[in-house]
Amino acid sequence: MTSVTFHTEESRIIGFDAAGHSGYADAGADIVCAAVTSAVRLTEATVNEVLGLCASVKVDERSGTISFRLPGGLSPTAEATCQALMTGLMVYLAELHGEYPNNIEVLEA
Repeated sequence: MTSVTFHTEESRIIGFDAAGHSGYADAGADIVCAAVTSAVRLTEATVNEVLGLCASVKVDERSGTISFRLPGGLSPTAEATCQALMTGLMVYLAELHGEYPNNIEVLEA
C-alpha cells in the first residue's frame, strides 16, 4: 500500500511523505503508483520551477519514498498559492483512496 502523510504546523500544510508500492499491479504497470507519482511531480514542479521557491525534495528510489517540505518565510501570495496546491494534492489523493482503498491511504500528522 502507498501511504501519504501530510504534515501540518497549526493550520499550515508544511509538506508530505509518500512511501510504499500500492500493490495494484506490477511495477511499471501500476496505475495507482503512476497517479500518485504524477500528482507529486506536478506539485513539486509548480512550487520549485513555476513559482521559483526552494521546497525540499528528497527521493529514495531504493525504499520508494518521497519527502517534500515547503520553505518557511513565504510572501502572503506564495503562501496562499502553496497552500492551495497542497490542499488540492491532499483532496486528489483522498479521492484516489476512495477509488482504490486497498492501495493508497492518506494521513495527517
